Amino acid sequence: MASLTSFTDEARIALDTLTGRAAGMFSPPSLRLGVTGLSRAGKTVFITALVHNLIHGGRLPLFEARKSGRISRARLEEQPDDAVPRFQYEDHVEALVNARIWPDSTRAISELRLTIEYEAASGWNRMFSSGRLAIDIVDYPGEWLLDLPLLAKDFRTFSREAVDLAALPVRADLAEGWRKLAAEADPDADADEMTARRLAEAFASYLRACKLDERALSTLPPGRFLMPGDLDGSPALTFSPLVLVDAKAARPGSLHAMMERRYEAYKTHVIKPFFREHVARLDRQIVLVDALQALNAGPWAMADLERALGEILACFRIGRGGFLTDFFSHRIDRILVAATKADHLHHESHDRLQAIVKRIADRAVKRADLTGAEIDVLAMAAVRATREGTVRQGREELPVIIGTPLKGETIGDEVFDGNTETAVFPGDLPGRTEAAFEPAHEDENAVRFVRFRPPKLERTADGATLSLPHIRLDRALQFLLGDRLA
Repeated sequence: MASLTSFTDEARIALDTLTGRAAGMFSPPSLRLGVTGLSRAGKTVFITALVHNLIHGGRLPLFEARKSGRISRARLEEQPDDAVPRFQYEDHVEALVNARIWPDSTRAISELRLTIEYEAASGWNRMFSSGRLAIDIVDYPGEWLLDLPLLAKDFRTFSREAVDLAALPVRADLAEGWRKLAAEADPDADADEMTARRLAEAFASYLRACKLDERALSTLPPGRFLMPGDLDGSPALTFSPLVLVDAKAARPGSLHAMMERRYEAYKTHVIKPFFREHVARLDRQIVLVDALQALNAGPWAMADLERALGEILACFRIGRGGFLTDFFSHRIDRILVAATKADHLHHESHDRLQAIVKRIADRAVKRADLTGAEIDVLAMAAVRATREGTVRQGREELPVIIGTPLKGETIGDEVFDGNTETAVFPGDLPGRTEAAFEPAHEDENAVRFVRFRPPKLERTADGATLSLPHIRLDRALQFLLGDRLA
């Protein structure tokens, strides 16, 4: 991790942490929970469901503090970081509960503070506990996190790795336009703005194509090429890898020198502030993974998901701090890797989904050489859009899921209108975990799922709306927060 930061970076992180600790010396304890995941993994839905269930007393039997009745109240409060956009919880609840549409995906960083009032589990803890815990939930795109490894790579390394990735069979056709332009570009030629622009646009188009459902690839840095925000069109985003055939240094004034300078500017002005101001301040982390989308796309997508997860995990500052070191730095001591959209499968396949993601996570953890943090893997659905049932087919009863497919979703020749509830047999995940990563899997009965509308919430006899239904959200809360509410 040290290779991602300079001595100056570490000094700024230590000063920021010390300042924050001093400012909060007389405030209730707080915990910064990072929520990330790659595109469409369900970050916004997870945060909304977490807050909604805690505020509205959701059914959370495996979340010990709620089950034992020790939580007296959970409420939203003003967030501590005035310069960070607020996570628009109320808008997302309106979308899920009333409009029954999925809220917009995470496009930038946002934050929300949830304060839990509770009674400690033991008399000893009650003597020293304030009875309040402020949870600062930090939502950020996983694509931005994949930029952090670039801090340890120079332009030549970045270019070589990008060229090698683009030549892979699963990417080569998508990268054809950019590869042709890059092969024709002379790195030693005079710098030219239009050449730089054409290369950058072609590279960004290739990355966007990799992200689509048909390929569902995950390793796609630079992340801001996919989500540029207010940097769109800036020189810091107008660069591209180059085909560099020799090791000579860039000639001043050349295309190579221009691209190298802009790449370094991207690291300095985009990646480093994101790491220093947000990632380096986290205490706990959940990484959401849409493994079903990768399974549908095939083994190449699964291998790429494993690569991306390894790079994400390697970026966290992990370990358990001490009394003195905690004043100068935050360390992540628990990481949850959660496979989302478990409600798209019958519960009989949940263990298989969890085993597949655990295989990915175990390899990624080993490659990232993570020690000092507790890591768990879970199959879950923060909002359960389906319920289970059975249908008879001849003498056989098939397990199905029942829900309302989104408008335009198809099963065979049937196109759904967004209002009709239907029973769907989702198929079975492979019984042998390794089969999900082998080429033969592409010709087997892979899971092919449709997307469903959010559920219509149940109401009590007196007309009160119940909290959002879920699968194992309580287990996630227990792992991430349980010890801090003990």
